[in-house]
Amino acid sequence: MHSALQVQNFNPISDADAEKAKYRLFLIQPFMIPEETPYSVHRSVHASSVSIPKEKRLMDYENIRHLLEDGSVWWEFGTGPLASYGNWPVETREEFALVGAGRLAIVREACKSGKYNGIVLLGGGEPGLIESREIGKQFGIPVTGSAFAQMHVASMLGNKFSVIDISEVHNMYYYNLVVQHRFTDRCASIRNINFPLPRPGHPEERPIRIEREKANRGERSAMVEAAVDEAIAAIEEDGAEVLIMGCSASFWLRPYLQNRLAEVGWDVPVLDGIGSAIALCKMMIDLRVDASGLMLPPEAPKKWRRKKTF
Repeated sequence: MHSALQVQNFNPISDADAEKAKYRLFLIQPFMIPEETPYSVHRSVHASSVSIPKEKRLMDYENIRHLLEDGSVWWEFGTGPLASYGNWPVETREEFALVGAGRLAIVREACKSGKYNGIVLLGGGEPGLIESREIGKQFGIPVTGSAFAQMHVASMLGNKFSVIDISEVHNMYYYNLVVQHRFTDRCASIRNINFPLPRPGHPEERPIRIEREKANRGERSAMVEAAVDEAIAAIEEDGAEVLIMGCSASFWLRPYLQNRLAEVGWDVPVLDGIGSAIALCKMMIDLRVDASGLMLPPEAPKKWRRKKTF
C-alpha cells in the first residue's frame, strides 16, 4: 500500500538541520494526472514526474524562489491525489470537490508526521482549504491557500481588487470563493481572459502552455495581451487598485502583467497565489497563530455558544 504522503525532496536535509529551520513547509499539489495525457498544462501535475527535482516541479518557482531560499526555509513538495474524474486539469465544481476530498488524507498525514510547522495548498481554486484548515487546527499547524491568501493580502494594499482569470467555468467557481472568504465588498470584479484549460470536448484552440512559451521567448503572447487589456479595464472601469490571479495556470502572467502596467503608468500591485500563500503561512508561524477555535471548533469544544449571528 502506498502512503498518502508522497514527498518530493531531491536536496535532502538531515532531520537535525530540518528541525533548526524557522519555517518547515509542505507544499501540496491539488491533483495529479497521468503523464500520457493529451491535456497538459504543467509537468508539476504529472503523476510520473517524481524523478524531477522539486524546484522544477513547483509551478513558477523562479517567481517565488526568494520566499523559499532565504536561509530560513526547509520545504518539501507533495503530490496531490490522482484525479479520479479523468486525465485533464480540474476546472468544474465536481472536479474541485473530488480532488479537494482526495487531498485531505495527505494533509492529515503531513500534520501527524511532525515534520512541518506550516502547510501550503497549491492550486488557484484551493480545493479542500477549509477542511484542511480544520485538520491543521487540531495539530496547531496553519494551512494556507492561493485565493484565501491573495484576497487577504490584496485587501491590505488597496481598497478593491480584481481577479484576472482564465475561463467562464473557473470564473464562477472563483466567484464562490470570493463569497466564501467574505470579500464581496472588496472585490471590484472578476475579469475573464478566456483561455480555458484543455479538456475533453473542448478543443485546445488557445493553448496556455504555448502562450507561456511565446512570452518566455520574448514573443507576442495573446494571453499576455488579453490579461493586460482586462487588467486595464478592471482599473479604469471597475475601480480595482490591486490585481490578483485566479487559476494557477495564470500565475505565470504576474511579472509580465506587472511590467506592462508599469510601462503605461499604472502603479498597481499584482499578486500570485503561490507567493501569497507561502508568505501568509510564514506570517502565521511568526505570529504563532492559527484559525480561531470558534470558527473551527474541535469535536468536543470546552465552551459552546447558544447563538451564531451574521
